Amino acid sequence: MRFAPLALTVVLLGACSGANDTGSVFPAPDRPVSQAGSNQFSTETQRDSRGEAQTVMELAEIRPGMTVADIGAGNGYYTVRLAEQVGPEGRVLAQDIDQKALGRLARRVERYRLDNVSIRQGEFADPKLPDNSFDRIFMVHMYHEIEQPYEFLWRMWPALRAGGQVIVVDIDRPTDAHGIDPLLLSCEFSRVGFELVAFRDAPELAGYYAQFKATANRPKPGEIKPCRNESMAQG
Repeated sequence: MRFAPLALTVVLLGACSGANDTGSVFPAPDRPVSQAGSNQFSTETQRDSRGEAQTVMELAEIRPGMTVADIGAGNGYYTVRLAEQVGPEGRVLAQDIDQKALGRLARRVERYRLDNVSIRQGEFADPKLPDNSFDRIFMVHMYHEIEQPYEFLWRMWPALRAGGQVIVVDIDRPTDAHGIDPLLLSCEFSRVGFELVAFRDAPELAGYYAQFKATANRPKPGEIKPCRNESMAQG
């Protein structure tokens, strides 16, 4: 699937998406959720100085011509670098729930003349990604902010192409402190139809790198059982 360039347009789908007919049957996570937008990272120059984006793109094997999604794109640190990496024949869809952030990103995309970038507003429980469209989906330092992770991941599952994978960068600390235990992360993904295929601790990423693929089948929403948060149980 190809995305038309939308450098000047933020596609607002939340208001016209219709009723959520399955949301009530998804389980709630057995853990706190970080407050969105309250975690601050170092500047882009500092992140580049430790090779963050380049390291992630190399681990994810990003190649020219790929179609990728940047979930929780914010100001576009990964969006602009992915756009360069996939080249003019590739496509990047930058997604966020913050309309103001997407407006700023749209202006940046226009200023950089990134014709291979489209912008879309998602929802708290639905990334609003088109089916069978992405070679890679990036979720960098944002997964712990998703209020309904099981529903979110379930709705994201069909967006991967055959062989497509999800890339997560996060920090091993409690979810209400802007991180997530990698074992809990892996469990939540597995309950919704994903399988962990790569993991490494990565100080240059201020955390760890995890890579998931979709399994052959996605469970029905009512079949999903929440993972037990052992850190909360022990507390």
